[in-house]
Amino acid sequence: MTVQSFAFPTPIKFGAGARKLVAQHLIDQGLQRPLIVTDRALAALPVMAEFVSHLNGLVVAVYSGVHGNPTCSQVMEGAEAFKAHNADCVIGFGGGAALDVAKVVGIPATHPGDILEYVWDHPQVRPISQPLPYFVAVPTTSGTGSEVGRSSVVSENDTHLKRVVFSAHILAKTVFADPELTLGLPAHVTAATGMDALTHNIESYLSPAYHPLCDGIALEGVRIAAAALRTAVHEPSNLQARSDMMMASMMGAIAFQKDLGAVHSCAHALGAVCDLHHGLANALMIDTVLVWNQVAVPHKFDELAHVCKLEGGGKAFVPWLRELKQDIGISGRLADHGVHSEHLPRLVEIATADMCHQTNPRPCTAEDFENLFKAAL
Repeated sequence: MTVQSFAFPTPIKFGAGARKLVAQHLIDQGLQRPLIVTDRALAALPVMAEFVSHLNGLVVAVYSGVHGNPTCSQVMEGAEAFKAHNADCVIGFGGGAALDVAKVVGIPATHPGDILEYVWDHPQVRPISQPLPYFVAVPTTSGTGSEVGRSSVVSENDTHLKRVVFSAHILAKTVFADPELTLGLPAHVTAATGMDALTHNIESYLSPAYHPLCDGIALEGVRIAAAALRTAVHEPSNLQARSDMMMASMMGAIAFQKDLGAVHSCAHALGAVCDLHHGLANALMIDTVLVWNQVAVPHKFDELAHVCKLEGGGKAFVPWLRELKQDIGISGRLADHGVHSEHLPRLVEIATADMCHQTNPRPCTAEDFENLFKAAL
């Protein structure tokens, strides 16, 4: 596999070995002092030391305080690490959580106030008025596609509510997407992140918003992920499957410029209330929500079934999805993953307030969300 170069709109270096191009790229920009933002677990693994070994000629510092769903305090600590190192650029190295923090550490590092003051729905939202530090992204999972997104999702420290910083200013200057970095992922992480990528593509395609470009990307993303996810889970060293899932992940994140749907509103609530991994939360809710959505857009389910090479039309799509989940080791219902009936009121409240369901194929009320959560319990 050779490293390919393309942009949409973010410049992307894609292929085995792309990680080895980061150092020269930063040197070519006149940069010398990167801060790597990564998560606690990844920082201790050989893959991190191997990546750092390719950063010859640079003075590197590492902030590895990211863990779980990323929080505002992690962003502020990262900003302090940036200033303490006198850094001139940021390398985001990791999965969606690490990349979401990496995207925005440059804001409080160069602007006044707390990162929460820059979320899109803050009543007196602060502008990003100064240039941000140069930022490149190196994904190590194939799920959120955060590396190509212009939003960062961070949780409030106390309430765990997810808040969104949304701005073209936080887009990576270049993405180095190297599927070799995902070869060591455990099967359960590959499965959960893979379902996240698949959900992004499915939900963005089903959204009623008008964006034919995203529709095309989403359908192709579904096709690629449907063909590759099982292999990526069961043959973890299969570089082609890993490459396909990394591409499907980026495609899902590009496609959801069109917006998402009720699966994500449910998943955001499950993350806030029960601290469920986002990809797992999507996987546990998707078939329940899609059964409810199908009556609104049956023709779109026909298209989804077609790209997945299923016989029987749109009616075959959700049963196929359930079989896929079982095959890759995602089993059980919400109750099997620590979600209980006493969580329902708060789950319904957060899901109803979440913006994603505003572009669901069917309008969602609080009663609808209660029924969906109960059905998935």
